Amino acid sequence: MLDGTRKFNLVDESDKEMKRTLITVYDALKEKGYNPINQIVGYLLSEDPTYITNHNNARSLIRKIDRDELMQELVQRYLDT
Repeated sequence: MLDGTRKFNLVDESDKEMKRTLITVYDALKEKGYNPINQIVGYLLSEDPTYITNHNNARSLIRKIDRDELMQELVQRYLDT
């Protein structure tokens, strides 16, 4: 019998927040006429925030994401592990 208790998985929530942030940053870059993939990759490789526009607070948002964690997640998803 279920007692109405739900299991909360912090990792899943963190992944969802990271995805929402990336989508917001992607959309902001696209709205400003940039190639979003190239700009995000440039930021990830260099950690230079000027790759990301200030439009819609995108630069501030992406800086809240741990770059190493994001790159690890991207590689894991690419390799389906």
